[in-house]
Amino acid sequence: MSLPDRVKIVEVAARDGLQNEKQFIATDVKVELINRLTAAGFANIETTSFVSPKWVPQMADATQVMASIQRNPNTLYSVLTPNLKGLEGALASQANEIVIFAAASESFSQRNINCSIAESIARFEPVAEQAKQAGLLIRGSISCALGCPYEGEIAIDAVVDVAKRLEALGCHELDVADTIGVGTPNKVYEVMRTVTEHIDPAKISGHFHDTYGQAIANIVAALNAGISIIHSSTAGLGGCPYAKGATGNVATEDVLYLLHNMGIQTGVDLDAVVDIGQWISAQLGRPSFSRAGNALAARKAG
Repeated sequence: MSLPDRVKIVEVAARDGLQNEKQFIATDVKVELINRLTAAGFANIETTSFVSPKWVPQMADATQVMASIQRNPNTLYSVLTPNLKGLEGALASQANEIVIFAAASESFSQRNINCSIAESIARFEPVAEQAKQAGLLIRGSISCALGCPYEGEIAIDAVVDVAKRLEALGCHELDVADTIGVGTPNKVYEVMRTVTEHIDPAKISGHFHDTYGQAIANIVAALNAGISIIHSSTAGLGGCPYAKGATGNVATEDVLYLLHNMGIQTGVDLDAVVDIGQWISAQLGRPSFSRAGNALAARKAG
């Protein structure tokens, strides 16, 4: 299969990237991060989560963040909504897209949200229905699609089953997520090809964590399987809570360096993202996790 000419990057630093930070990140820093990412040309930015501040204190300022960002009409601003209360927040904040989620692993579903996969999807039925009535886009995320911290290997049929159920709810896009970063290229290719036998490849995205240093190789495998939407996080923000001390999301700078040097268009300004990665890392008081970002920043500094 030929590689795509263009790839859409879903930038997740402001939500998935920051939500595990132990210290509270000031609202104005979050807003500036999103504004800078918007200016860099991203077509889709995950901005925040409308969740209980008791469970995710980092996202307690979701309403303020959404009210303060400078929006570009060509950018989709996505928010995570676990329930109807979250949907209320998304609607009030004029989000463009909501993100709902289910695991491909029964054990992960039970331990993470205390219910079965089927129950978790049933809970989203009223959320999806109301979101559709309001004209919101719905994206579905499938966690543990390439491995589970409790079960290990996950059957591809389980991933396909969850993908079909989420599509039936009205999801226009489905994230196949390697939540713990255990995937390797052959497995990624097999999973993506099997899922896309049942669902339009244009609806499928790859969400890879770099826990074992496999994310870039896995993205190439996904591209070869016909996938043209990739998730990433500027500066590699976001840890992996199931692997102590491990990095989480693949760094956007690394993904852009890869794609641009393969002749694949993204519409995103790599230089701008390198600057953003260095800036947000300084705000957090640590170096960027992006290898390409750090190398390009050093080259710029001369």
